[in-house]
Amino acid sequence: MSISLNVYLVTNGNGREAVDFYKDVFDAKVLAIQTFGEGPSSPDHPIPPEATDWIMHASLQIGGSVLMLSDTLPGMPHIIGNHISVTVNTDTADEAKQIFNKLEAGGEVGMPIQETFWSPAYGMVTDKFGVQFQISATPGQA
Repeated sequence: MSISLNVYLVTNGNGREAVDFYKDVFDAKVLAIQTFGEGPSSPDHPIPPEATDWIMHASLQIGGSVLMLSDTLPGMPHIIGNHISVTVNTDTADEAKQIFNKLEAGGEVGMPIQETFWSPAYGMVTDKFGVQFQISATPGQA
């Protein structure tokens, strides 16, 4: 089983500023930046025009670690204390589901594990200790 753990930050519309800040602080390499405007659109969840340049996902290489971040989804509350989570990346969907199911015991599911446009298995769960996790099958990146 191949697994990696990283920190995921959620910013409040200032994600690009945070990317630039952490890039400078840690002499980090920006691995990816994708805005809400670049993601698939949904009539059920339209992105307001002022948020199309907000960060949907960014990742920075800091030494042997990866810092990931995104802006709060437009229309959702930004809650301090809920803006940091641990990401768990696995090589396979089966590994991701197995870990998710174990973390779910006594915890609370934020998003059931499911296929998304970026992962064959992604879900969000808060474990019984109150720790927020994002589980993602990312073949070749764990």
